[in-house]
Amino acid sequence: MTSHATTMRGIQLIGHGDMDMLKFSTDLPVPTPGPGEVLIRVSAAGVNNTDINTRIGWYSKHDNAADDAGWTGEALKLPRIQGADVCGHIAAVGDGADTARIGQRVLVEPCLREAGGEVRDQPWYLGSECDGGFAEFTVVASRHAHAIDSALSDVELASFPCSYSTAENMLTRSQVAPGERVLITGASGGVGSAAIQLAKARGAHVIAVSTESKAPALRDLGANQVIPRDAVLTEVVDTNSIDVVIDLVAGPHWPQYLDVLRPGGRYAVSGAIAGPIVELDVRTLYLKDLSLFGCTVLGPDVFAALIQRIEQGQIAPVVAHRFPLEQIAEAQHVFLEKKHVGKIVLSIRGDAQ
Repeated sequence: MTSHATTMRGIQLIGHGDMDMLKFSTDLPVPTPGPGEVLIRVSAAGVNNTDINTRIGWYSKHDNAADDAGWTGEALKLPRIQGADVCGHIAAVGDGADTARIGQRVLVEPCLREAGGEVRDQPWYLGSECDGGFAEFTVVASRHAHAIDSALSDVELASFPCSYSTAENMLTRSQVAPGERVLITGASGGVGSAAIQLAKARGAHVIAVSTESKAPALRDLGANQVIPRDAVLTEVVDTNSIDVVIDLVAGPHWPQYLDVLRPGGRYAVSGAIAGPIVELDVRTLYLKDLSLFGCTVLGPDVFAALIQRIEQGQIAPVVAHRFPLEQIAEAQHVFLEKKHVGKIVLSIRGDAQ
């Protein structure tokens, strides 16, 4: 361990509900890294749908959100410091962790297979089952703090971990290959804009679904075609013409995503911002031999592959807005307006660029 502050600034989620459930404090205790763990001084942290979904209890399938509103389907332990996107520097290490890592700039893998001093069959998620990045310090197992060598700023790097690893995981699970036609819904959001870049890095032909006003920005990211989200998909895209659907939206248009998939096509989902309940004609599923992938837990090599793509410049950050930590409510309001392309990032350390 090295010497550092004993208290910190941070945002605690104190209950499920509206913005008043986000409590800003200046005297939270700095966590202590346990065996094999590292203490990270957080520079910047991205804002995600999951922050809002967790706050409002959206993940719950019961009337009382307190029963099962965590990512794992269990009750969330409150108060909780949210924030799944973390860029920072290692400030101290626990017993057994390499002291040479102190000072390293790192990105934190948000899907934690090792947490609380144990290797877990059911991973924890940063900012959900354990405290995350909406504070000046956070603690994770050393294996989940990935060193990053990049000329990008901390704010830019904080746009990557959650959204880009989610997109990379979806593309990996669905085995997107060069030349394949990939349809991406919700393409202007953090995961969607990441999926465009990552699919293009694989040599795919990308068709993005979004609002018309965002089409130029999505083409700049690499989309070959942009379809308005209010269009009837089957009137714009030929039936049986898509190899892979990367879906972040679900909702009432969902049956069309399977209609446009070719026989043997693959569908991957990691979001349902248009509604989680959909209508499935099972005949479409089995007669077309489709494969469906629900994607939350990251594959073991996904985050390391993402770090490599960042360092090699294969993908670029898309930061729409930056807010100081204490303006988290304003940041979430802007996020919910859905007028931006890319990520909204909180600057945790005042001088983070």
